[in-house]
Amino acid sequence: MDTKTLVTAAHGMTDDTWKRHANPWSVWTRFAAIPVFELAVWSREWIGWWCLVGVGFVAVWLFWLNVRVFGPAEPTSWAARGIYGEQLHVAGTLSTDHLVVTRLLVAAGLVGFGLIAWGLIALDLWPLASGTALLLMAQLWRIDRYGLLYQQQA
Repeated sequence: MDTKTLVTAAHGMTDDTWKRHANPWSVWTRFAAIPVFELAVWSREWIGWWCLVGVGFVAVWLFWLNVRVFGPAEPTSWAARGIYGEQLHVAGTLSTDHLVVTRLLVAAGLVGFGLIAWGLIALDLWPLASGTALLLMAQLWRIDRYGLLYQQQA
């Protein structure tokens, strides 16, 4: 079983869940969860181990609840087309040109994630802000590429 299949299985992604995942509210609230997560981790300075309550809430939101709260969406918005394209990627229908760009964007996102981790461990605002900006740009660009993939396949 490959990594994509393992991740979708861990999230319990069915056809209905993918449609809910494509809801623009679902997409944008996942982006909004990033600074909430960062604040929860940073708050360890103020509230100690209680910060794990916030971290746990964000984890439950991102990994289980978010894809179930919002109604199914058709691929009529930019965000929904991007998620429908992501589903095509998971299904293995990503063309070579999309695959190269997607891998570069995933790499950029991982660098951003690393900077976020550094900023949160060291409580240093510059790597945190830089990593957040890099991660967000990579994610938005990746969704845009997936949207192009979906439009080419449709």
